Amino acid sequence: MKRIVFLDYLRVFACFLVMVVHASENFYGAAGSTDMAGPQSYLANEADRLWVSVYDGLSRMSVPLFIIVSAYLLVPMKEDVTPWQYYRRRFKRILPPFIVFMILYSTLPLLWGQISAETSARDLSRILLNFPTLAGHLWFMYPLISIYLFTPVISPWLRKTTPKEELFFIALFALSTCMPYLHRWFGELWGECFWNEYHALWYFSGYLGYVVLAHYIRVHLKWDRSKRLAVGTALTVVGALWTIGSFYVQAVPGVVHSTPVIEIGWAMCTINCVIVTAGTFLLFTCIRSEEAPKMVTEMSKLSYGVYLMHIFWLGLWVTVFKVDLALPTVSAIPCIAFATFVSCFITAKIISYVPGSKWIIG
Repeated sequence: MKRIVFLDYLRVFACFLVMVVHASENFYGAAGSTDMAGPQSYLANEADRLWVSVYDGLSRMSVPLFIIVSAYLLVPMKEDVTPWQYYRRRFKRILPPFIVFMILYSTLPLLWGQISAETSARDLSRILLNFPTLAGHLWFMYPLISIYLFTPVISPWLRKTTPKEELFFIALFALSTCMPYLHRWFGELWGECFWNEYHALWYFSGYLGYVVLAHYIRVHLKWDRSKRLAVGTALTVVGALWTIGSFYVQAVPGVVHSTPVIEIGWAMCTINCVIVTAGTFLLFTCIRSEEAPKMVTEMSKLSYGVYLMHIFWLGLWVTVFKVDLALPTVSAIPCIAFATFVSCFITAKIISYVPGSKWIIG
């Protein structure tokens, strides 16, 4: 199967943005060098406020971009493939490495004293229920699994629906992504109450909207390259400024904040994140190269392994650039992210030479 070049670039870009997000979190919400943001956040100074807002805000499109890449390639599934064949192929690829790293995150930190034996035992006992204590980034696997499970359900509709019907779904999805903001002004909406979370747009909300958006762009959007560049640039700029600003205006230094409150615009299914993701995806579709550089292709192939292991490397580089070298925030965050990405890529590349490496890094 011929590789789609712009998707290789996009996968590498999104993977690096994940590193930027988690590098940034060490400057506003982390209690320890490898922890991600917790329920409370604290920014030490104006520099942290500015650069966390910029770097982290720009990078919040990472997860939606991954969803769109998967949907672009896999949705709708082929008509000659049964749901069980689809599940077997998809889950055979993602679940073994996922389980391997769940076990590693539950055990390896014991060696350097980051978790106790009790925490390790609890994490191992809960592997079938949720991600380990030090592997918060693995939350993404659960929405991805859900998308894969739902693909055989939505595929027949996507094959038969009209562009207008698909746009109607996307419009309802977009409206649902406005709800986090509407909640602040109007409280519970459209059937929500303390005993009912299933509002009127529930079935149009969440990451499924990105799946339909990816399909619409691939199948129905007939814009030429210049229009994609123009619209993509406009959407990216507007969405990025909104996402950055939503954090900056709230994250006053020297004050303890509720993380969900100041991160309202950083949730992956908010309207501003949809806007910046759609714009960025359109920009990447403008890449016309017949073939990506070998390094980009290799990084794309290994991106799943890089994502799975990156928290192991992140703490080391946080210590180096934030603690030992004490770089200013403006340079520390990209240095941490870049060093983490390179370290993970080299590690994944080495593992790829081991027989059966697909069971470890995908």
